[in-house]
Amino acid sequence: MAGHNKWSKVKRLKAVTDSRKGKVFSRLSREITLAAKTGGGDPDGNARLRTLVIKARDANMPAENVDRAIKKGTGELPGVVFEEIVYEGYGPGGVAFVVQATTDNKTRTAKDVRAAFAKHGGNLASSGAVAFQFLHAGQFLVATEKTTEETLMEFALEAGADDVLTSEQGYEIRCNVHAFDKVAQALELKGLKADSAEIAYIPVSSVTVTDAVIAGSIIKLHDTLEENDDVQAVFSNEAIDDAIAAGT
Repeated sequence: MAGHNKWSKVKRLKAVTDSRKGKVFSRLSREITLAAKTGGGDPDGNARLRTLVIKARDANMPAENVDRAIKKGTGELPGVVFEEIVYEGYGPGGVAFVVQATTDNKTRTAKDVRAAFAKHGGNLASSGAVAFQFLHAGQFLVATEKTTEETLMEFALEAGADDVLTSEQGYEIRCNVHAFDKVAQALELKGLKADSAEIAYIPVSSVTVTDAVIAGSIIKLHDTLEENDDVQAVFSNEAIDDAIAAGT
């Protein structure tokens, strides 16, 4: 499930992309605007923006939407001023959550996130109460059929990655937040398309969930948070067996 298995989450989100295309475009637009605002509007000189433009293309987001979002970030077009906020909380069973949001109204977003936690048996926590249970780092997922571990490790580490982890589902590259752009560029130069590329909160330990009712509440909390237009990403540290998750 989402918290302990990043690959499962990627597949799950891809499955709902079509049914939530409008929300996907809205979130990508906000991220693109922020990336352009902080790093400039030229994708060739802004690896974070380039990664998002590729992600937008993969989601079939219209090119004019991408261009408009970039121009809002560079100030060429008027637009709403967004800011990034990170919320921390605990879900059912003591599962830790980190929620990244991009909003033009902090009061509204905080109210909505707090309500989501309360509705599904959790609670919003103060800043720092949960984040220490996660590694804040760049994370890239690359399917095994795209390259070999030796090749990936060689150029990824040279580009500044800290580690390359291997599993049956694929390779996971981890790097310092400040090395994200260089690793992203290295992947592009090698012609390797990551299945997922983001600055993530990666759990350093997990909470095993065996109760189907608690598992169901955790999954519903994920869904409620991810359906919120202001929420960009949700990270958590639950470990739910696939059989239990499938039955919820």
